[in-house]
Amino acid sequence: MVYKILAKTDWDDAQAAGVFAGCGIDLTDGFIHLSGHNQVETTAKLYFAGREDLLLLTIEASKLGESLRWEASRDGALFPHVYGDIPLDAVISVDPLPVNDDGSHRFPDSFERLDQETG
Repeated sequence: MVYKILAKTDWDDAQAAGVFAGCGIDLTDGFIHLSGHNQVETTAKLYFAGREDLLLLTIEASKLGESLRWEASRDGALFPHVYGDIPLDAVISVDPLPVNDDGSHRFPDSFERLDQETG
């Protein structure tokens, strides 16, 4: 699984279009920025702290085909990037990311279960 944090309005736009073609920095950089399971919480902290309008997309990586590439990014770590659109049928869940009092985000129980399963 790979993950995308985005504003609810961006997800609404994707549903209307029938695909997710990226938003914000994705459009500037020419690819869709995603995070792996062990990266997404840090991504939320660094780039989205305090934002209350966010969703977490859980995406089945195998449905992205060759458009998915793992490339060096923050601190040299390999991050998933998609060159092209993400088909909506690749998105297996869409969950709100509520904000805690300290500005951090509370991830869904399903995300925490996956974390425990993958160790």
